[in-house]
Amino acid sequence: MTQMLRSPLSSALSTLATERVGLQTLEAEMGGCLGETFSRAVERIFISPGRVVVTGMGKSGHIGRKIQSTLASTGTPSLFMHPAEAAHGDLGMVGPEDIILALSNSGETAELAAVLSHASRQKLCVIAMTAAPSSALAKAAEIVLALPSAKEACPMGLAPTTSTLLQLALGDALALALLERRNFTANDFSVFHPGGRLGARLRPVHDLMHTGDAVPLGTMDLPLRAVILEMTRKTFGCMGVVDSEGVLKGLIADGDLRRVLDRDLDNTKAAEVMNTAPITTSAHTLAQDALVLMNERPKPITSLFVLDDDRRPLGIIHLHDLLRAGIV
Repeated sequence: MTQMLRSPLSSALSTLATERVGLQTLEAEMGGCLGETFSRAVERIFISPGRVVVTGMGKSGHIGRKIQSTLASTGTPSLFMHPAEAAHGDLGMVGPEDIILALSNSGETAELAAVLSHASRQKLCVIAMTAAPSSALAKAAEIVLALPSAKEACPMGLAPTTSTLLQLALGDALALALLERRNFTANDFSVFHPGGRLGARLRPVHDLMHTGDAVPLGTMDLPLRAVILEMTRKTFGCMGVVDSEGVLKGLIADGDLRRVLDRDLDNTKAAEVMNTAPITTSAHTLAQDALVLMNERPKPITSLFVLDDDRRPLGIIHLHDLLRAGIV
């Protein structure tokens, strides 16, 4: 009898359901022995002065590359070593203080033999990530992250699907636990991600702000006519109002001017028109947070004054600066 084919959506939902069960099983295992060995692995890597050398073959290798990339970008020095290349010179990449993180669902991957032999000779720590705690890999390891047995989403049970998802999830958990153990901050993250939109979002405001004569400023007794001239010259659509000590006391925006254009422009002073509670920021604020400050008000603003600890203006940043930097 011919087997009825499932619809693509039915197949997709079945895959997701099977993998969800796998993740739930992994989460449950973290409450027991796996959680204990996981904590040992985190601490062992944290105290190591060397790098984490991630290795794996086939699908485990692809997952290993992603884990290694996440480790490196979150503060844990690491590299990926292809096990098939290890015996042909790449073992030279491994230092005496490095830790081997080896991935193999079966734990019997032949290509890992050279890596494990080298680790044994050099007395290197091996952390195994495998679903076979009695395998050759597990026996060669100092710490075994034993993945739970989980049904593959592949209807034939052949293509690694749920098993590789669990490797990936546990690898992410390892990288982020180390991130927190190292007190790795967003500023640290920006050092390793200078490019692209992510890098732009993590740049501090002082890298993007306008300074010096470009900043639109005036004193509290400045007549409105002079305020208009200053705002026109500087083109930010606003002007900061400072006292005799250079401390920002308020801000005049285009909207504030429009509401008072019927007044005497020569006798009305900036202090009479200014908003006395403008939104400001500091030089170390991340660009992405500056964007949030601009947009979180009922009526979004387009410019932010950047102040020092004494509320003196250091610069000004405009929405267009964030656009040019690729943040939005």
